Order: sequence, then structure tokens, then C-alpha cells
Amino acid sequence: ALSHAYRAVNWNRHKKVYDLVLVGAVALYLVGFVGVSSAVWSGERAVSPMTMLIRALGSGGLVLLHVILCIGPLSRFFPSAAAPLLYNRRHLGVTMFVLGFLHAALATLWYHGFGATNPLVSIFTSNGNYGDWVGYPGAFPFEPLGFVALVILFLMAATSHDFWLKNLSPRVWKALHMLVYVAYGLLILHVALGAMQTRGSGATAVLLGAGVLVVGGLHAAAGWREWRRDRRAAAGDGPWVEVGGVDAIGEGCASVVRLRGRERVALVRHGGRVSAVSNVCAHQGGPLGEGAVVDGCLTCPWHGYQYTPENGQSPPPFTEKIPTYRVKIEGSRVYVNPEALPAGTSVEPAVVPGDDAPPPDVQEQPV
Repeated sequence: ALSHAYRAVNWNRHKKVYDLVLVGAVALYLVGFVGVSSAVWSGERAVSPMTMLIRALGSGGLVLLHVILCIGPLSRFFPSAAAPLLYNRRHLGVTMFVLGFLHAALATLWYHGFGATNPLVSIFTSNGNYGDWVGYPGAFPFEPLGFVALVILFLMAATSHDFWLKNLSPRVWKALHMLVYVAYGLLILHVALGAMQTRGSGATAVLLGAGVLVVGGLHAAAGWREWRRDRRAAAGDGPWVEVGGVDAIGEGCASVVRLRGRERVALVRHGGRVSAVSNVCAHQGGPLGEGAVVDGCLTCPWHGYQYTPENGQSPPPFTEKIPTYRVKIEGSRVYVNPEALPAGTSVEPAVVPGDDAPPPDVQEQPV
């Protein structure tokens, strides 16, 4: 937990099944890659088994990185289907780093470990054509790009535990982990420039280009969707702004609205009452308005962090808090005061006219 206690991962059945499937998929990929490569790279074009293994590990890590980068935008379009992957994305990230580390370690030892120069130094000095971006065989040295990317991925893997999220602060932690896009760009260049120095690399170029198009396309589509949503800003110039009809919020659900400026607020309807809290989860900035009310708490769809809608506080013993907003209902329209209250401030919810649902304190909880 972020604010209560730090402990080892609770390996429940769900996580065990997830990780067994992940390990099995990685093993099948490595075996399949080596098998297909043995058939394709045969005869005069045959490569050593070590080279095949190095390529299998590197390509496996890159495939996983593409999957990881696609999970975020996919969760905007298919929240239920992407939820298990999003919830366990750290497992994918650490596995991806392990594959990348093994790839880099074996490649460094295999190609730089038999000379007089220190292998790590040799990575940066064996090819001095830093001004040549194209050409065969002396193109830009691609290995340093992979080395820098691996350092970034190491920092991300080493700080994947909530201990670091808490002690670095969510903002710093998030900024650090956004460097994944820098690492991704470096790895794309690493593979592309390396392929230029290998004969018969057309298939690699096609697959790499397809991966970039998929990742870029999904992020662009998700960004376009959010931009269109943000265009529907709340109306009103006074202390209250209209954010929509109360019927647009389902019982036990939440809805995301944008106030003046770019502030997003989650409207929560539960027990015949409507509350308004920040849309940003205190854990990793997850979209609370895309979550549901579980046991009387608005639950983040990313990692399950919960907040009481009336005060924006996590249930004891947890101590996370988010800002709250004043809300009122006139007729069938919902209005929110755009002035955010300090995190954890209690606010009286607005009662939905004609709603017969019992209030949250007496509503039957799911078993």
C-alpha cells in the first residue's frame, strides 16, 4: 500500500495465473524465434546459436515494450478488457527489463568481451562513426543508444515499488517513468541503425515500422478522443458551472466533466446523491471518473485505490486524499463550484430529486 505499509507482493491466485501465462508466453516466443531463425538463417547465411539467442531476447523485450505502451491508450477505449493488463503492467515492465538486460549482457560479452578494452568502454569506442547515420557496414554506432535506453529502463524497474512512488512523490515518480518514451525512441533507433548494418533486414524494417505506427496511432487516437471530450467544457461564468444532466450519471457510477480551464472532475452518483472529486488518483494519476463505486468508495480503474466520494479520503487505515468540490442539483441539471477544496475536505452531497435509492450509510453492501 502507498500510505499504510510496505510489504512483498501478495501472490494471490490471479497474480499467479497472470505471471504463469506471461512466463509461458515469453518462453514460447523465445523458442519460436530461435526455431524460425534457424530455418531462415541457414546454409551460407547461418548465424551462431548465441547470436540467435541474443536476437530473441532483444526482440522479445521490444515486443513487450510495444504491448506496454499500447495498454494505456487501449484502456481509454476498452476499459474492461484492458483492466487486467493495466493492473499488472508493472509485471510486464519488469519482465521486459529482464529480457533487455539479458540481451545487453550477452551481446556485450559476446561482441566486446574478448578484447583488451573494457567491454563497457568498447561499446562507445569500437565504432567511431558518430557522424554517419546511414550506410553499410560503418553506420552510426547503435549500441550506445541501446545502453542509454537500458539505463532508463533499469531506473524504472528499480523504482517500480510503491515505496519509491511514496518517497519520490507521485509527481517526480511519474516524470521518471514518462522517460519510457525516451527509452522507446532510443530503442527504435538502436534496432533500425543496427538493421542497416545487417544484410537482409527488410523484414525487420517492416515490423519495426508497423510497431511504431500502431503505438503512435493508438496514442494519437486516444489523445484526439480526450481533446474532443475537453472541448465540451462546462458552461457558466459565475461561481457555479453547469456540467450536464443528472440522468447522465448512472447509480453506482462516475462521469468525467471538465470545468473552466482544463481541470477534470469526477461526478459520483451513489445512494441517490451526487458528489464531485478530483479526477486524478493520488496513486499514479489514474482517471477516477472512469471507475465505479465499490463498497461505497469510488475505485480507481488502474490499481483499485479507493476514495469516499463525500470527502475524497481513502478508507482507514489508508491516508490518501484528493480535492473535493461543492455540487448542487437544480431541476435535472448538475452544477459544480469550480473552486477546488483542500484534499480530504468533507462536502455535503447533492440529493437527486425523486431518487428512492437509500443513502450510502444504510445501503446494502455487496457480499
